[in-house]
Amino acid sequence: MDFQKLYQEKLTTAEEAVKLVQSGDWVDYGWCANHPVALDRALAARKDELRDVKVRGGVTMWTPEIAKAPDAGEHFTWNSWHCSGIDRKIISAGMGFFAPIRYSELPRYYRENVSVDVAMIQVTPMDAHGNFSFALSASHLRDMLEKARHIIVEVNANMPWVYGLTGAEINIRDVDYVVEGENPPVAELGGGGEPSAVDKAVAELIVKEIPDGACLQLGIGGMPNAVGSMIAQSDLKDLGVHTEMYVDAFVDIAMAGKITGARKNLDKGRQVYAFAAGTKKLYDYVDRNPDVMAAPVDYTNDVGVLSQLDNFISINNAIDMDLFGQVNAESAGVKHISGTGGQLDFVMGAYLSKGGKSFICMASTVTGKDGVTKSRIVPTLTPGSIATDPRSCVQYIVTEYGLVNLKGLSTWERAEKLISIAHPDFRDELIADAEKMKIWRKSNK
Repeated sequence: MDFQKLYQEKLTTAEEAVKLVQSGDWVDYGWCANHPVALDRALAARKDELRDVKVRGGVTMWTPEIAKAPDAGEHFTWNSWHCSGIDRKIISAGMGFFAPIRYSELPRYYRENVSVDVAMIQVTPMDAHGNFSFALSASHLRDMLEKARHIIVEVNANMPWVYGLTGAEINIRDVDYVVEGENPPVAELGGGGEPSAVDKAVAELIVKEIPDGACLQLGIGGMPNAVGSMIAQSDLKDLGVHTEMYVDAFVDIAMAGKITGARKNLDKGRQVYAFAAGTKKLYDYVDRNPDVMAAPVDYTNDVGVLSQLDNFISINNAIDMDLFGQVNAESAGVKHISGTGGQLDFVMGAYLSKGGKSFICMASTVTGKDGVTKSRIVPTLTPGSIATDPRSCVQYIVTEYGLVNLKGLSTWERAEKLISIAHPDFRDELIADAEKMKIWRKSNK
């Protein structure tokens, strides 16, 4: 087959390609760094012709053009599978909504529960075999594109080509239109700056629990990155990676010689992930690097897969948690912040792994815009807050004041353990609350 001839036959402008979109359609932008740029701008330019166009995306790294007009919500509705700061702003502006998911199930949602009229994503240039790499996001894209009635790919020469499991590429035969974009730099996601003293204290407690040969999963945020930095400077060796999101910390650990994947039970020698976002350092590292492997999220986050990886170590953040052990990593009351993502999958998978450990880490306090400092360990979750991880699944909780394991503990033991790692200024108040809720024993410390 002459792939170049087929490419030229399907090559068009963004303005022509987006004419596929009709009022009432469901349009999918894919995930994170794969969101389209030129196609998004061309679709926004058709705003006044369209009504009730529903657009899906997730982990949005820049404001879509379709969301910028003052009356955007009269024409487009944004639906985010996982909220970034950009997604939160779109939701606050009244034209967007959050779609609750367990991330590992997202490919199945596309196969069974949702419809896609037009899919448009950024990809790498085509190779000699007619394939485009999904680059940084294998995620759920294969199933999304198989469900789509029309597929438009926007080529960006700056996208890194990432080797992957089945579900990391699409062939020109399966594409309706090809648009050659303006090759913008791949959007970067910073590591959050230098770790704070609290970040370092939490990281130090966790790193002590990691054995040689462990397989790592790191969430996004300051604390997981601090753990990564400390691992890179540690004496640990033969580490592996199997994660949802690949971040800069993994590159630092790999460049320090700590990652070999030699002891992995699955995908030996390969760093496996569903999607990646970070700085140019990361994008250069993953480009045609046989040490890394992109895979669909129903593989990377599957509890059955995770249970086969010995010494699987999962490290994630939380917003707050209550004295019963329920973890909220998604909202402040009804104000949405993030999403379930894969946190629950990794909490469960790590516990099922031989030698595995799951860590939920957070600072003991938070200071609001009003200057008031509050405990992140609270009597009960604020009304409207989401219980991301049920109390029955949570294992290790870590603050700068210590590390506790909640497995096998009754309610009074949980309260005692959690109060012991709360900020000292709030412990007496938490004890009084625990007594009122009848989860405090007289013999407690």
